[in-house]
Amino acid sequence: MTSLKGTGKLIRLILRRDRWLLLVVVLWLAAAPVGLADTYQSQTAAERAEYARTSGSNPTFLALYGPLHSETAGGIVAQRVGAIPLFIGLISLLFVIRHTRTEEQAGRRELLSGTVCGRHAGLTAVLSVAFLGNLLLGLLVASGLSQNLPGSGALAVGLGFAAAGCIFAALGGVAAQLTENAGGARGIAIGSLGAFLLIRLAADTGGPGNDLSWLHWLSPLGWVTELRPFADEQWWVLLLAVALTLLATTLAFAVSSRRDIGAGLLPARLGPAEAAPALGGPLALAWRLHRGLLMGWLIAFAVLGGVFGGIAEGVGDMMKDNKDLQNVFSRIGGQEGLIDSYIASMMSLMGLVAAAYSIQAALRMRAEEENSRAEYLLATGVSRLRWIGGHLTFALLGPVVALAVGGLVAGLVHGANMGDVGGELPGILGAAMVQLPAVWVLSALTLALFGLLPRVTAAAWGGLALCFTLGQFGRALDFDQSVLDVSPFTHIPQVPGGDFTAEPFVWLLAVAAVLAFAGLATSRRRDMGAA
Repeated sequence: MTSLKGTGKLIRLILRRDRWLLLVVVLWLAAAPVGLADTYQSQTAAERAEYARTSGSNPTFLALYGPLHSETAGGIVAQRVGAIPLFIGLISLLFVIRHTRTEEQAGRRELLSGTVCGRHAGLTAVLSVAFLGNLLLGLLVASGLSQNLPGSGALAVGLGFAAAGCIFAALGGVAAQLTENAGGARGIAIGSLGAFLLIRLAADTGGPGNDLSWLHWLSPLGWVTELRPFADEQWWVLLLAVALTLLATTLAFAVSSRRDIGAGLLPARLGPAEAAPALGGPLALAWRLHRGLLMGWLIAFAVLGGVFGGIAEGVGDMMKDNKDLQNVFSRIGGQEGLIDSYIASMMSLMGLVAAAYSIQAALRMRAEEENSRAEYLLATGVSRLRWIGGHLTFALLGPVVALAVGGLVAGLVHGANMGDVGGELPGILGAAMVQLPAVWVLSALTLALFGLLPRVTAAAWGGLALCFTLGQFGRALDFDQSVLDVSPFTHIPQVPGGDFTAEPFVWLLAVAAVLAFAGLATSRRRDMGAA
């Protein structure tokens, strides 16, 4: 057992480093389901039946949240929290990579290995914290929901959350063994999460019993919905989650025992002995650092656009047997209005994804600073503004390209299906591009944190989480409009199908400019590596 020696001490170290982060994340993820339970429990049976006939079978809701298995308050809550396992999985895999591959890349793992810590102590410690944290989250959710809803369904929701977190924590552990670079590990892990999300989207958007429903069984995110909380729970589905978690965990330890510290299973490609002349400036260096990340995200946006565009044609068919949906969407243009509403919602979701890329690109500045590489570069004739400008170029222009790719692919696919590419493409591409001002606000927020509070630059992810929470749950939780307006995405016009006004774009761009100026001004004056 010498390979596990020191695990307890590393667990305490992880908890000491991330205790506040873990507390905030667990409470945030547990609060939304409990708040929704209070909202829907107060509704009448007729109101819940109306929800099931309209919003509950709305293809946009099906894509975002999954199927509605029961018209009870519990069934509606179970559907509305269907997007939360995605975030739990994302947080879990990033947490595991942060305390494994990132530690190796920084050289701290090697230092610990020279002490009393065994070879597998680090991986065991972080997976233990991740598994226990997800189980704690699941129990909190179950306990909170059981105050107003049946206990068995509440437990199913909580265990579904915990299962998703444990699965992706284990997959994050596998990804951490594959490359010697933390960014590469994150790319592999997030790519797998994105693939599972796309599979679930394809399975759910057509409604229950559609020809692609079987795809649920190929995605852990689909397994969570197949637990069917508050609708004759299928507890055996948890066995699939346990099996995949154990398999991924075993694989992570097996690979870890067969590689050198600091190395990955996938060999790194050696670069040239001397830099090319084109690598002589900060912008060229930024391209070298960002190109892999950007290309990976562009592929993801192309796939996402293809899925959204491919599904759009069948959205209108869902109204044929649902008179309530027909009445709702007749007020916004009938079947065409339904498709426009679906496209606007999916492009808004794509905007949130673009913001995630932008934040990740902007955070590269802080990573370069923490690893002292920025200090070496700035010791030459490169100014701080030029160095920051190189990274900021990708944080600002990367989302432009990504949204253009996603909107273009979605427009081409949907236009081809409808036999009118020229008529459909401009509207869908425009719906994607109008998300940019909101994305840039979060980009500028990251830069402002980098300049003003560099130690908490990663708190920009909290801003993205807040935007998602307000957008997906704000109205259901009866938040005041002033609270909803905190999210920049609230101010984006719903296009196609809605009224387009320039005023919100002017204000969003002004906010982004102020935040960016504050970040640039303070970044020039503070010490590098400052806390």
